[in-house]
Amino acid sequence: MKIICVDDEKLILDLTMAMCRELPQKPQVNGFQNAQDALERVKQYGTDIAILDISLSETNGLKLAAKIKEIDKNIAIIFLTGYSAYAVDAFALHASGYLMKPISQERLEAEINYAMQMIRAYRNQSVNSKVFIRTFGNFDVFADKEAVRFSRSKSKELLAYLVDKRGSSVSRADAFSALWENRQYDRSMQKQFDVILRSLRATLEQYGINDILEISRGNIRIVPEKFDCDLYRFYDGDAATVNSYRGQYMSDYSWANFTEANMTWN
Repeated sequence: MKIICVDDEKLILDLTMAMCRELPQKPQVNGFQNAQDALERVKQYGTDIAILDISLSETNGLKLAAKIKEIDKNIAIIFLTGYSAYAVDAFALHASGYLMKPISQERLEAEINYAMQMIRAYRNQSVNSKVFIRTFGNFDVFADKEAVRFSRSKSKELLAYLVDKRGSSVSRADAFSALWENRQYDRSMQKQFDVILRSLRATLEQYGINDILEISRGNIRIVPEKFDCDLYRFYDGDAATVNSYRGQYMSDYSWANFTEANMTWN
């Protein structure tokens, strides 16, 4: 594991580096007081985690983080600062961690462990590139670059709703409420929902991509590690994807308006 630390205060930089070297992972640690030197290091040798002071004298740490993400979106960013007011901006950039000065060894280890979990998830996701799901504009699914055709429009909408939830488990009742806003989830509609769910599973099996869907104990979820998706790239801070977003998200579905508003705010 490789870590870079960037802080223009030498004493704090040396302390942060020393604490990183005490981590159980025994990482390779490099420190920089200059943002440009840190960028050059990342370009030439890469890194897994970047621990950045937000208030750098020569540049804003948030801007440095954005440049690092342009080099490699899978690099985990952990911000280090003495000002909690920066927390909103840090998480808007989709940082994996946020540490207040002075930091403790225990807190640092917790943030590093979480960052490594995120890195593993990103790398697993990149391996499973057979499926691409597009959410910008209209919702579409591609398997081996072939557009997936759904026999029922509600089956497609159900999959879209699960993608919007980004891996969170959803009950059948909640999914039903999103797809049929003004209908009661009575016995008749429960049967109708079961038909839609079976149709979705059959379509995914037809294209050999049924592993992206998980059903357990009445709950349904999408498995984000099994496909590539522009929405997930957007929230990962991928610069090219963020720049390609034109303010339209799953335009066919009214329940998507909340996410669309949140993306615009970000």
